[in-house]
Amino acid sequence: MKVSVYSRMLASALIKNDFPKNVSVISFYTPLRGPESNRFRVDYSKVCDHVFYVGIPDIDESSFDEYGYSEETFIENVSELADFIFDAKENGRDIICQCDFGRSRSAGCAAAILEYFEGRGSEIFLNDNYCPNLIVFEKVFSALNKK
Repeated sequence: MKVSVYSRMLASALIKNDFPKNVSVISFYTPLRGPESNRFRVDYSKVCDHVFYVGIPDIDESSFDEYGYSEETFIENVSELADFIFDAKENGRDIICQCDFGRSRSAGCAAAILEYFEGRGSEIFLNDNYCPNLIVFEKVFSALNKK
């Protein structure tokens, strides 16, 4: 299973040009709340039927109160996300993790997937192109371990 990290801009270009076959997409977007309410989801409906949307802002624990989150409510559907990831793996799909800039939320998710299945999530953390969101990594990795 190949796991890739994409930004909104790169994903949009991929959608317009040559979207890969047999792929699952985990798309992070900023929900309509808080100071970044102008972010919306990338529409994959014309190119992919296996998409999981995660509406969370790119924040750390110190901002939970400001955005109305707690550790329990940040990625509330993380168990379903883990099921989605296992389904992709079982069906031989590659996974695209996408967020606005392709650096933080998507990188944290990709690192968790790679660490769980291949023990090489550190490659994402050591790559200067990424700044993985630690909360996303921890939540996804923990959910995968609970399955």
